[in-house]
Amino acid sequence: MQKTPLLYYLLFACLCVILAQNENYKTPRRGRRRMHYRGLRRGSLGNRSPNKQRQTKSPILITPVPSIPLINTDGDITEVIDSLIGLDGHESSYSVLPGKEGRCFANGMIMYDKAAWSPKPCVTCLCSKGKVLCDETLCRPLSCHRTRIPEGECCPVCTNIVLSSVSLGDASEFSGDSPEPNDFTVTAMQKVHTSNERDVLLKKEIQLLEKKKNIVKENRKRKRIKSQGERKKQEHENDQKDEESKRRIEEEKRRAYEEEELRIEKELNKMKEEREEMGNEHEGDEDEDQEEEDILRGDVFQMTPLFPIPEPSAEIPPLPTGCSILDNTATCIDAKLTQIPPIMDAELTTIEFVGNFITSIPDDAFNGIPNLERIDLRKNNITSSGIGSQAFKILKNLKRLYLDENALVHIPPGLPSTLDELKINENQLHAIDENSFQDLKNLVTLELEGNKLSEANVSPLAFQPLKSLSYLRLGRNKYRTIPQGLPHSIEELYLDNNQIEEITEICFNHTKNLNIIVLRHNKIEESRIAPLAWINHENLESIDLSYNKLYHVPSYLPKSLLHLILIGNQIDRIPGFVFGHMKPGLEYLYLSYNKLDDDGIDPVSFYGAYHSLREIFLDHNQLKSVPLGIAEMKSLNFLRLNNNKIRSVPPERICKTRLNHEDHEDEDDDDESEEEHDYEDSQLEHLHLENNYINTRDLSPYAFSCVRSYSSVILKPQLK
Repeated sequence: MQKTPLLYYLLFACLCVILAQNENYKTPRRGRRRMHYRGLRRGSLGNRSPNKQRQTKSPILITPVPSIPLINTDGDITEVIDSLIGLDGHESSYSVLPGKEGRCFANGMIMYDKAAWSPKPCVTCLCSKGKVLCDETLCRPLSCHRTRIPEGECCPVCTNIVLSSVSLGDASEFSGDSPEPNDFTVTAMQKVHTSNERDVLLKKEIQLLEKKKNIVKENRKRKRIKSQGERKKQEHENDQKDEESKRRIEEEKRRAYEEEELRIEKELNKMKEEREEMGNEHEGDEDEDQEEEDILRGDVFQMTPLFPIPEPSAEIPPLPTGCSILDNTATCIDAKLTQIPPIMDAELTTIEFVGNFITSIPDDAFNGIPNLERIDLRKNNITSSGIGSQAFKILKNLKRLYLDENALVHIPPGLPSTLDELKINENQLHAIDENSFQDLKNLVTLELEGNKLSEANVSPLAFQPLKSLSYLRLGRNKYRTIPQGLPHSIEELYLDNNQIEEITEICFNHTKNLNIIVLRHNKIEESRIAPLAWINHENLESIDLSYNKLYHVPSYLPKSLLHLILIGNQIDRIPGFVFGHMKPGLEYLYLSYNKLDDDGIDPVSFYGAYHSLREIFLDHNQLKSVPLGIAEMKSLNFLRLNNNKIRSVPPERICKTRLNHEDHEDEDDDDESEEEHDYEDSQLEHLHLENNYINTRDLSPYAFSCVRSYSSVILKPQLK
């Protein structure tokens, strides 16, 4: 019985001591906060990053102090005594936990309600009514070019931006000496709670913006499909009812998209207002002085400012009727356009505005489509005065430009250096000066056919800047001589349908890479071709001199020639040995529509080409018999002798054999196998002899024995 009063006496004494200590430590709220802030300023953590400070302060450490423990009335009271005085001579390690209910237990530590901490980088946790709420830290977007992620942090920062923060004390000052959290800590925890709510709101807002962006894309796709549908409707008038139902469905989809977009817009505005109210709700009291306000701005728990929400991109202006966009290509063919429509789509690489009434290309025509690689403006009414000097400046990737069938009189100015193909056929070009192709060093193909160009209005230096040019077409112009100043890189030259009369020795002196020359439909005579004009060209393989004024096959042809086209002249003779100097030898010879007769072909006319010729066209001439030398051509594959005056085909004029089958019927088997072997060596597959005067009944059965297939011998019809 005596122990019980003694116990109550001890408890009463302890209570009095504690109350006295609390009375001594009590200070006004405002004063206590100021003292704590000054302590923070004198601390040693001033240079730490905000994220590191948050990690240091978040766990609230409880230091053992003499205080009344929480007594479990269901347990033995002796346990409480043991915790105060310590049994067996050991100091007590019992942590007294003051405060209200709602504490959290995390990572082996007990956190107060509203406490915030970072268990790992980029993650912030909050104790709310006994529950632990964690969320990842959001990073604001940066507009700078160079960023880095500081050590211990999760968000990147610009390398030219220095983050500053208020110096903070060490970890011991964060918990304080009082077991009860002060007003500053509570305010910081409220700020963390508010910031987390704002982060959640921001996430939701970003998701809505993404959804709105998808709707805008869907609208764009729907408009493209709709424009394509309108185009198909014009082509298929019989499907009018189906198109009407499709249009109704599309209209319903459009209304649904618009309603959804309007709803999202309203929700975004509402969330924006909530975010602004939330930012204003927890500002500092007006009674607190400027010093306290400055300290709160540098609070370790202050979240990174919210980044500005990007406005949704403006809707692309609709394309005119008859236009469509598909696979990065905008197409407006025969759409009756009078100007280039305004298009805002950086993904487009090709525009095809063929067959319209466009008259000009202003400086800002391609501002919304800067990544174009191909522009097709054929069959319009574009004039030289209508093209702005800066019209093509923005196009850094342009490769192909087609301006055929317009009304240009000059080469457009300011063409980008990236061009590798330029076509201005069928215009009114009547002058090219030395600066017309300036900076076009990458141009490979140039076509200027159907204009009014001549040696009188084209500068000899006009083509010099074209260092990469290999394909040049100047047909259907007014040239009387071969153009001068052609670039060294030229490989194919087309000068058909001009008025060229002569080929001088200096015409091709600087074009040693020439491979093909086309001079058909001019006024060239064989006597006006200089002996040294092209004979030494080692790469020249094809010459087309069709429809000129040639009477003989020209001499002094290039040594490397493989392909000679002389159709539609007045040739009546093939001089002997005219092909004898060629190496490796002529392979294709076309002499159709000339005036060749039996006297015009000598036994040695094809000398030097017997082993190389693969095709010979001698149709539409005046031959009365198969020319001599045909049977000697072992590589011949295609022979045309139709539309002549041939009356007979001797057995060995086309197919030559070592043995005559009729005269050597009694020869042994070895001779027969040798005869068959001669036939197998022949390459002849196509033979045309129609429209002559041949009596097919008089033909020898061995006249065409070397032809690989009898079905390839065309004999009908014959003239009478």
